[in-house]
Amino acid sequence: MKKYLITGLLIWIPLTITFMVLAWIVGTLDKILLWLPSNAQPHALLGFNIPGLGAVLAVAVVFTTGLVAANVLGQKLIRYWEAVLSRIPVVKSIYYSVKQVSDTLFSSSGQAFRKALLVQYPRQGAWTIAFLTGTPGGDAARHLSGDYVSVYVPTTPNPTSGFFLMMPAEDVIELDMSVDEALKYIISMGVVSPTVPVHHDAAGDQPVTITPPDPHPH
Repeated sequence: MKKYLITGLLIWIPLTITFMVLAWIVGTLDKILLWLPSNAQPHALLGFNIPGLGAVLAVAVVFTTGLVAANVLGQKLIRYWEAVLSRIPVVKSIYYSVKQVSDTLFSSSGQAFRKALLVQYPRQGAWTIAFLTGTPGGDAARHLSGDYVSVYVPTTPNPTSGFFLMMPAEDVIELDMSVDEALKYIISMGVVSPTVPVHHDAAGDQPVTITPPDPHPH
């Protein structure tokens, strides 16, 4: 009986959590419909609400925005919009800070979160998973001698919080592991091991020096 109960839980728990997360996402996106005039909302037009309509509308808006921004006219509109925002003191600081971070994280040419690393943290002999985010910049780089890399060490089981470290490149081991697999490994607290085999060099488990990404890509 215990065996059957555990088997049933292993089937229903992932399904339930998946449904709850999807329901939360769809419910949040459906609130976008509240931005429409009251007489243009589905309840006023059809007499009932359509679950998921807000999510479809959000995807359509994002897709259309990307489609417009990909051509010359759209790029001119974006430059004009950013020029307007640059004239507003507080909005300028928030907008450009968020834009710089999002461009770094989501740009296809960026290096942030493209590699999973193995680093010693919080002390020598204790190892954890980290992600390559770039190279040190600004005045901090001037005080560092040698090749350094910037890494993000996430916490578990919530990887959205963590620590930013600047470490010597020679102390960082690049893993034969995708970012998705590394995140699963972290969120599961080491329970879900990556299926990709780990390759070692001939000398054994020695740190492998990685080449820091170019901080100013062409």
